[in-house]
Amino acid sequence: MQQRLSQGKRSGRRWWWLLLIVPVIGPLWVPFYNQLEPTFIGMPFFYWYLFLWVPISAALTAFVYFMNRDDV
Repeated sequence: MQQRLSQGKRSGRRWWWLLLIVPVIGPLWVPFYNQLEPTFIGMPFFYWYLFLWVPISAALTAFVYFMNRDDV
């Protein structure tokens, strides 16, 4: 019985891994950010959009890690 409960809990955790697709899809969707305007502190949208994905990716990776780690 205990084994079935832990398996059910783990299968629910697998959905958090899908969040890691977001930082892959965002930078690969080039037609969305293939433009110069709007600029941010002199940087074209193309560059600051890609730089913005660095903290977003780190935050999502940390979130997925903490949602999936096993508390022993």
